Amino acid sequence: MIDKEKETNLIFIGGEPTLHPDLHLLIKAARKMGYASITVDTNGFFFNHILEKVMPGEVDYFSVGLDGSCKEINDLIRGKGSYNKCVDGIKKALSKGFNLSVIYTVSQLNIHDLKNMPSFLKRLGIRRFFIQVIGIRGRSAQDEKHKLQLTRKQWAAVVPKVAARAARFGIHVTYPTVFLDNSERFECAAVVAENYFIFPNGRVYQCPLCEDFSLHSYVFVQNKLTPRPPINERQLFQLSIPEGCVMNKLIQPGNLGYDKQGRPKYKIACCLLKQEINPGTPQLIQ
Repeated sequence: MIDKEKETNLIFIGGEPTLHPDLHLLIKAARKMGYASITVDTNGFFFNHILEKVMPGEVDYFSVGLDGSCKEINDLIRGKGSYNKCVDGIKKALSKGFNLSVIYTVSQLNIHDLKNMPSFLKRLGIRRFFIQVIGIRGRSAQDEKHKLQLTRKQWAAVVPKVAARAARFGIHVTYPTVFLDNSERFECAAVVAENYFIFPNGRVYQCPLCEDFSLHSYVFVQNKLTPRPPINERQLFQLSIPEGCVMNKLIQPGNLGYDKQGRPKYKIACCLLKQEINPGTPQLIQ
């Protein structure tokens, strides 16, 4: 999976990666293989004494999911007691010299608290912040009473301003574009970039929205990445629709809006193409 001609980054995601008893061995092996960066996405509980089993030089970032600046909000989303455990884990990891970032998944449950995160992160000593949009699929997407997805108006009114404020505090901020004007160009990361989401069962996806479906582009056969025959997600990436992202339209269309003539009011951007503020000028990254 490493292309010596390109910068190849590795992210361990889950579930919860630190539950795997051999995660430290995988990290060490990945470092020896020459990945440009190694990140572990985690809930911040740091199971299996992972902070004692790897060195700061072996992991570029532990990226911690925290969905509130206080326990009342975070624990409503992530479960009772999770805030204290997560914040304690963050402080412990920082004290050992590890680099940490925080991932905040924005929904109707915590959008009002996002404004408090920049000062909270500054006090903690966090220098990287990822704002993430919630993805709603399955039965929860049909629950009209408890809709969690944000409207375009809500996202535009809050997220860019909070990101800019965090950057003024010296925090590197990344967040998805989510909504595009109809005149703006849509690009799919699976077409313009290379991303592989690898599962223990051998399935390999290029789009994270497809993970609940047997639409994976590749499988591992005898330890080699092998393309699957049609039809899979790769054929869908080639489609051009007025709503923008084909996968969003198929799998989680609750964030779309239409006018009285049935035309989309806007497009949904690819979730893997994001805005970045590196205390300075924002730019589109892939």
